Amino acid sequence: MEIRHEDRGRGGLFAAGEGDDRAELTYSPAGIQNSLVFDHTYVPEHLRGQGIAEKLVDHAVAYAREQGMSVVPACSYVRSLFQRHPERYGDVATREDKPFGRI
Repeated sequence: MEIRHEDRGRGGLFAAGEGDDRAELTYSPAGIQNSLVFDHTYVPEHLRGQGIAEKLVDHAVAYAREQGMSVVPACSYVRSLFQRHPERYGDVATREDKPFGRI
């Protein structure tokens, strides 16, 4: 599965698939310095249960690490994944789970 990064200036997304098969994770800058808010994941119902959302999170986390940024896990799926796997995501997760003061 190819995952693309689409930078939209004041945020962006990671996407896989096209049209009715498009899955995505969106992010935006946080008010916390050097942080990104992962605010939404979406996988079409007919593609759920295949690990696609987790792959999107992994790509987005790799991007945050490359940029030297931390992550505010505002999306309930991302927050749950971070809580279940602190050994994988603890180095980038902030203590905030709700983004206040977005920029």
